[in-house]
Amino acid sequence: MPWRRLRTALACALIVTLPLTLVWDSVWSLWFAAALLAAAGTLAFSLLEHWPRRLPPWVARWALQVAGVALAIPLTTLAIYVLRTPADAAPFWTDAERRSGFFFLCFLGTLVAPWLALAALVRQKDALARHQALAFELERSELARQALDARLHLMQAQVAPHFLFNTLANVQVLVDTGSPQAPALLRSLTAYLRAAVPRLHDAGGTLGQELELVRAYLELMRMRMPDRLSFTLQADAALQDVCCPALTLLTLVENAVRHGVDPAEEGGSIDISVHRRGAHCVATVRDTGVGMGTGGGTGLATLRERLALQFGGRAQLRLYPVAPHGVCAEIEFPVGA
Repeated sequence: MPWRRLRTALACALIVTLPLTLVWDSVWSLWFAAALLAAAGTLAFSLLEHWPRRLPPWVARWALQVAGVALAIPLTTLAIYVLRTPADAAPFWTDAERRSGFFFLCFLGTLVAPWLALAALVRQKDALARHQALAFELERSELARQALDARLHLMQAQVAPHFLFNTLANVQVLVDTGSPQAPALLRSLTAYLRAAVPRLHDAGGTLGQELELVRAYLELMRMRMPDRLSFTLQADAALQDVCCPALTLLTLVENAVRHGVDPAEEGGSIDISVHRRGAHCVATVRDTGVGMGTGGGTGLATLRERLALQFGGRAQLRLYPVAPHGVCAEIEFPVGA
């Protein structure tokens, strides 16, 4: 028997019978009878909530519960009066005062108890509806999170081959031409792959890992075009452990090399800086290549979508022209998100 329901029924019985204490002979006898009626109604309500397990289609369980409570009141009242009548005494219905007390308790209990049962059913239905709504919202949030993870992993799978195939193509050019820089380039490629491969299936990492990967990539690119590429890298040491999406900074650097410095006849430089701005981390990649006219390929479009998926409107990717030529790409995202 649910104790919460019993406590509520006892409290209601006490309130309903409180005015009767002014005219009843024995207050304790009245309250004892009221307590038994409350317990009987609660028992009937709880029992019929699950039994019988199957009902005919034309019988509603809520109606069965209300009818059960309404029937339990007079039956319990009858049992109380019968059991409290001494064996050698006349039946209670022959005593006008006890008979009137019996009918009054039956009438009052049968009047009040079904309404209390209906109120309990309505409250129970509301609680079930709220619980189902909350469960649905949690399930919807979980499905949305799973869909977000799936999209992030799909885009990650698209980004990773993009970098690897471009790098292998650069190595192949030097090997095919018999360049003496090929062995050193292969060593740089090994260092790059050692930093890149463990992160191919990671949705995120730290800025320190990202900067290590960027340095390995730029060293590799400088081996391919030593007279046409220079770079600097400055980062706030306090931001080394800040979480960021995998390959975020590398996407900007690779874009600056491929669409900025490499097409320029005289080459160019790439300057990378990472600093904090309030509650945000700002990563800037500035190149002195051919400028914004050549476009940025699919890498930047994919990066914008990845940032939107992970941070929503709290992250931004901005591109600025650099005079006399070049591009400045800036990513701003919240620290600790």
